[in-house]
Amino acid sequence: MDEQISAVSKPLVLAIDQGTHASRALVLDRNGRTLSSAVANIAITYPQADWAEQDGEEIVNSVRVAATQALQGLGARRQDVVGAGLSSQRSSVICWHRLTGAPLSPIFSWQDRRAHAWIDQLQPHADSVHRKTGLFLSPHYGASKLRWALDHLPAVRAALENQTLCWGPMASFVAFRLCTEQPFLADPQCAARTQLWNLQTHDWDPELLALFGLPAGFLPRSVPTCYAWGTLDLPGAAIPLTAVNGDQSAAVFAFGWPEADSAYINIGTSAFVQRALTHFPGHVPRQLTGIIRDDGASRVYMVEGNVNGAGTALEWVRKEFGMDQLTHELPLWLKRPEAPPLFLNGIAGLGGPFWQPEFESRFVGEAEPWLKAVAVVESIAFLLQANIDHMNQYVPAARRIRISGGVSLLDGLCQRLACSSGLPVHRRDDPEASARGIAYLACGRPADWNQGAHEEIFPAQSDSALQARYQRWRALMAQATGV
Repeated sequence: MDEQISAVSKPLVLAIDQGTHASRALVLDRNGRTLSSAVANIAITYPQADWAEQDGEEIVNSVRVAATQALQGLGARRQDVVGAGLSSQRSSVICWHRLTGAPLSPIFSWQDRRAHAWIDQLQPHADSVHRKTGLFLSPHYGASKLRWALDHLPAVRAALENQTLCWGPMASFVAFRLCTEQPFLADPQCAARTQLWNLQTHDWDPELLALFGLPAGFLPRSVPTCYAWGTLDLPGAAIPLTAVNGDQSAAVFAFGWPEADSAYINIGTSAFVQRALTHFPGHVPRQLTGIIRDDGASRVYMVEGNVNGAGTALEWVRKEFGMDQLTHELPLWLKRPEAPPLFLNGIAGLGGPFWQPEFESRFVGEAEPWLKAVAVVESIAFLLQANIDHMNQYVPAARRIRISGGVSLLDGLCQRLACSSGLPVHRRDDPEASARGIAYLACGRPADWNQGAHEEIFPAQSDSALQARYQRWRALMAQATGV
């Protein structure tokens, strides 16, 4: 791909970021400058407690609309687009028909936890699953949802009997539907998030399939992140798709090749802290490991901690307290000196390092609603810090934090994270980290990628009151979770 782009004058790349609430498309040049962009919003439904679903046809159409509009915004320069990348929700899965491409199930969102009771029976195998997949046994990942589909959806069982079943990562479905060749492929990061992919063999694991009671032969073929995936069939354009990755994994590459001494945090609906490694890190208890880039010859691994209640928790605050102007008021509230109560944040279940799908969120201490909103923001910083503290036992300590994502635009959150971690927090001026990162990979890692981007630095100032709140919060979480 790199040689192909170099041979073309004024080469551009199309970046598609399929997220929880919208599909975004950006067109960038080889310096990382955005020339055109478009967004298509999408719905998510919650039919009952612990269920979260999206419509496969709506997802495909939204990607097509956003990509088409972004290309149209280029005018005559659309002919300079020579490659594309796709970043996607990592743990969302779907079942579809091998011949028609029609969805046989809803998209089971990464937020969906419908199988949490069923998966409890596998707890004796939790350590083995973690060692093979790099993932803590959890209903957020795809395997238990595919099993649910097999048990409850007649269309899925019929396709299995007729040998016309496809199932697996949502990214595989989107590529299947948008590429002329109908590729049935999966990248390492999205494949791993099914909890059926072996991190050391780099392929689907027969023992894991048997553990979850899933038949072999219906998952996509495992290929590298950077690969000839197919040709995107868009109105008036046929563009090679050369990179597919999970959204959070792509975000690590937003501003070029990841630094070994930086912790990368991306905060959107949920939040993630990642450390990039060029060697396999081995087993990291209570956190995640995986591959965030594979070109067929070399790999970049990661150790990851995750927070479920980030943007999701802020939306909960907005609804819980009727704060329709939360987005505008919260930055001002975060500047005020009053100490907030503590918030034990289990919105959407506790991720690392606690791992409790059912946890009752609660405030400790009375306060006015606006201070409770501040407490929720502070809890996001505290959950990230708990992951950093745990991670530091297994990887060299970071020297800085690089932060991105829509929620990172809250200065008060960034400053609290800097003070609690003792590390400077660097924030770039573009929150579209996943799209920018997949564009970098699809471009073939250009050397001058986004070097002139503006960066804000939040210094690691001393804040004894914040540190004391964090220590008290951590003690309360240990008491409530045993971790």
